Amino acid sequence: MSKVACLTGYKSFELGIFKQDDKAVHYIKQALKKELLSLLDEGLEWVTISGQLGVELWGAEVVFDLQDEYPDLKLAVLTPFLNQEENWNENNKEYYEMILSQADFVDSVSKEPYKSPQQFRNRNLLFLNKTQALIILFDEEKEGSPKYFYEEALRHKESNPAFEIRTISFQDLQWVVEEEQWKTD
Repeated sequence: MSKVACLTGYKSFELGIFKQDDKAVHYIKQALKKELLSLLDEGLEWVTISGQLGVELWGAEVVFDLQDEYPDLKLAVLTPFLNQEENWNENNKEYYEMILSQADFVDSVSKEPYKSPQQFRNRNLLFLNKTQALIILFDEEKEGSPKYFYEEALRHKESNPAFEIRTISFQDLQWVVEEEQWKTD
């Protein structure tokens, strides 16, 4: 039973998405919602993200939407280091602050600003050791930042066979698009 799941995936720019109202965001959120609902049926209580732009913050919005129906579902934002949004543009900073203001728990894994890539690895290891499941938007055909988390998750699963990895591929997203179009036709 997965009481705590981490959620991650590509950053928005890795997917070529530069606006929140991009239609692709809707489909990504639908795919995330489907996985979260499945885990909620199994007793999910917490979703953890590190607050990265893209899949993680869209996932946070999905959690907030689901909280209407599942008021016990909680969101934790554990950033890899302090002030990760420091170099973001104003719109992204505002969006990030809005997510943080609604989260149930916010903290940083490292209590220092960015120093090295090890801070990301430390975040990955903490997430994997404190959760029972991973929802990740990642396709092995497309390199990008989720690759490192995914590889770490596969190693973690070798010694923790009960750990569940739920991968959303581009093919899965295509099915969501087709399903949505079928509903509206």
